[in-house]
Amino acid sequence: MSNAGSVQTGSVYAANGPLSYTDNLIGTLLAIIGNLLISISVNIQKQSHVVLAGAKDPRPYYCTKTWWCGLVLLLIGEGSLFTSYAFAPLSLIAPLSAVSLIGNCILGFLYLREKWKPKEFLKRYGLSFLGCALTVAGTYLFVTFGPNSHEQLNAENIVKHLIGWPVLLYLLLEIITFCLVLYFYKQHNANYLVLILLLVALLGSVTVITVKAVAGMVVLSIQGSLQLSYPIFYVMFVCMVASIFFQASFLAQASHLYDSSLIACVNYIFSTTCAVGAGAIFYLEFNQEDVLHICMFLLGCAVCFLGVLLITKSKKKAKPFEPYVTMDMVKGVPTIHDKGWPVQPDYNGSFSYGTLVNNDGVAPATLPVANQESGVSPSTGHKYQADELKKD
Repeated sequence: MSNAGSVQTGSVYAANGPLSYTDNLIGTLLAIIGNLLISISVNIQKQSHVVLAGAKDPRPYYCTKTWWCGLVLLLIGEGSLFTSYAFAPLSLIAPLSAVSLIGNCILGFLYLREKWKPKEFLKRYGLSFLGCALTVAGTYLFVTFGPNSHEQLNAENIVKHLIGWPVLLYLLLEIITFCLVLYFYKQHNANYLVLILLLVALLGSVTVITVKAVAGMVVLSIQGSLQLSYPIFYVMFVCMVASIFFQASFLAQASHLYDSSLIACVNYIFSTTCAVGAGAIFYLEFNQEDVLHICMFLLGCAVCFLGVLLITKSKKKAKPFEPYVTMDMVKGVPTIHDKGWPVQPDYNGSFSYGTLVNNDGVAPATLPVANQESGVSPSTGHKYQADELKKD
């Protein structure tokens, strides 16, 4: 890649040299910034929900400034990530989603207020920090040795890519694989995580192909070369929206059945592999790379996979909800909470004591309302006074 201008590769024009390096750098930085902003926004919105859960008079989440701040950051991050596809190859952008996992790991640690002894700290968070270090090292490797060719994706070039026989064969194999996996998933109730996330990854390869095409044509249109009048733009746009919708649907189904950290790990590995393959076949991103660069790029991806595995493995699994009792400080009447958050919220003006483990499978009894002066016990049939509860 020693030419500084543009060289013709068959019917596709690829930019090399300083122009390509600058575009790759811009795309990589936009992807890193976008993933970091998405990670920050998710944690801000999560914090907003936690604060509302512990409030005495909780408001709707959309009435808080914190939640809207997170939403704005999320939109900026998604916009930055979308734009990055127009400047850098898929093979560089797709693995950079590991940056959001690193951000979540660090931000999650900063939100904790617990004090740990050095040995306990290393035992609890050693794998997380080792995973972060490996992910950063892998990111450096695949960014350094990744493909350095950039193509201006106008409508004509996209059509030429689309009708090439390698792409048609790739799409045919992907459709057959998707249909087979979907058949086993639907007809045989094979709710295995690998099958569900394989469906997500196959759809994800279509998503990144179409996102890159749409982003490239939008950027060219903003720069003055109008591309929105070509039918291929709307074909790619519809495919992009449809694939994103079905991806979200399958991910939602997976989240109901399996742990979120396991989903994040397997989904990252599958989606990155399919996205890199899509970039190599559809956009011919590795055609001008030598064997050494390709091997180092694959090594960087493998190190990233290992780092993500360690990060997600060390995450503490969410505990199932256990009923608990709170004592209202104003009315002095205990209340049993048998539904709600997986952890006991920090209520203002009340305190909680212990947890009630329901071992017999019977729903916890509901205590009488405080404003009733007297009533009948549902279990014994005897009358009681509200003052008796306060004395207890």
